[in-house]
Formats: sequence, C-alpha cells, structure tokens
Amino acid sequence: MPHLTITLPDGRSWTPKFVASIDQEKCIGCGRCFRVCGRNVLQLVGIADSGEVITLELGEDDDDEYEKKVMTVANQMNCIGCEACAKICPKKCYTHQEMDA
Repeated sequence: MPHLTITLPDGRSWTPKFVASIDQEKCIGCGRCFRVCGRNVLQLVGIADSGEVITLELGEDDDDEYEKKVMTVANQMNCIGCEACAKICPKKCYTHQEMDA
C-alpha cells in the first residue's frame, strides 16, 4: 500500500513518519522531546512502583507518588511526522511509522 508522501517546494519528496510509541523502559523522562514538540503530542507522566500511571501537573515536584517519570503519547493525532522528538531523544525511545495514503 502506498504511503502518504509530500512534494516539497523544491520538488523533493518527503514521507513523514508519525510517532507510534515510546519505549518507557528506555525513557529517562528528561523532557527534551517535550520541549521540541510544539504540537501538544507528548505528556510527562509518573510511573508508580505498582506500574500505575500518574498524570503530572505542570511544575509538580511530589516525587513520593511515583518511581520514575516517562514520556507518553497523549495526542497522537496532533503529530505532523517531523520526527524532532526522535532526533533529540538521547535514549532512542521512539518508534515512528509512515501513514498509508
């Protein structure tokens, strides 16, 4: 099946790859990806010892409720396929996929 491909102004073709998932085992919760994404695709969450996901409020510092912070895909449909999140991720946590046309 053909994938969505865009023709750029200079005539080159580009096939965007949209965020599919984040490997939370690798993620260190550094927030670099969150800062480069201006589309509100990502959200930082806490993971409790029990595995429960705890939504964090902006500026929240109560580390007692969770074991670690990780990034999640909160609004996948906002992704434009630029892959900036994957390019800046120091742990290579991201999986992206092309969209079928």
